[in-house]
Amino acid sequence: MASIKDVAAEAGLSVATVSRVLNGHPSVSQDARRRVTAAVERLGYRPNAVARSLRTDQTRTLGLVISDVMNPYFTELARSVEEEARALGYSVIIGNADERPDLQDHHVTTLLDRRIDGLLVSPTDGGSPGMLGAAQAGTPMVFVDRWIPGVDVPVVRSDGRAAVRDLVAHLHGIGHRRLAIIAGPAATTTGRERVDAFREALGAYGLALPDAYVGQGDFQAASGRRVTEGFLDLAEPPEAVFAADNLMALGALDAVRARGLRVPDDIALAAFDDIPWFVHTDPPVTAIAQPTRELGRAAVRALVDRIEGRTGASVTLPARLVVRRSCGEPASPEPPSPVRRSTP
Repeated sequence: MASIKDVAAEAGLSVATVSRVLNGHPSVSQDARRRVTAAVERLGYRPNAVARSLRTDQTRTLGLVISDVMNPYFTELARSVEEEARALGYSVIIGNADERPDLQDHHVTTLLDRRIDGLLVSPTDGGSPGMLGAAQAGTPMVFVDRWIPGVDVPVVRSDGRAAVRDLVAHLHGIGHRRLAIIAGPAATTTGRERVDAFREALGAYGLALPDAYVGQGDFQAASGRRVTEGFLDLAEPPEAVFAADNLMALGALDAVRARGLRVPDDIALAAFDDIPWFVHTDPPVTAIAQPTRELGRAAVRALVDRIEGRTGASVTLPARLVVRRSCGEPASPEPPSPVRRSTP
């Protein structure tokens, strides 16, 4: 592997001049730049990123700790983060917390040991010690999707309250009155917020949310199936189920089919977090779609702003309801009787 000394010898310049060219120093002649560029291409020289980071105290690397890499929502979020970071000249190292606070702390510590420039986190709970310590130490950090109230870190997230209201209006318009929710973990802000938004939306129609119609899930498919089985065992099962996460919705769909029932004929189903799979299920699932790619891009820009000494403000984007066939259709009004005309 060629070294900077080899480049200097090939270009017929000093190591110091080559270094200035490679670091974009303005006080270098165009002739020197051309000679160094030609030498780099001939030798296939690649700068030593570790040595550069020691000189500049920057690695041009971001850390991303997501809650569950198997969840299609977080997979898409990670993809958009990587794309935007690359466009801004940064690389990304990803850690999967698997909804475990201890694993989240492991990834945070490991990423900091690798001297990342900043950290994006979707917290798994109300604040694991390692992550809180990193925030309190002044590490450039941005929360994405989820956040921890009271921690002074910018948050990039979507607001699903209006979309939840639209969903309840859709269900009410079809004629559903007994509505249940499969909730996410209460330790997460998204878990609590979606239940609160659902309860509030029901209240606008004078509908209650009984305790029996709130099932505690964990953002995993198995919990969606378990909770839905419990709903179906009730003396008065709900007419519609809202899963506060896409994987729990797939579990709910499995539970309904296992009983020999059909969606939406026997029970309606809707989900938070639209995913491509929902178009291909039978029936296609009504879902609340978050602007995932926009969230990823906004989170990277906010973090880079903080790394480079700018404010790095919080960003909130609206979610939207995507209506498909899993909740049923409004009852059609009785067609008018045909007018009989007498013949002369």
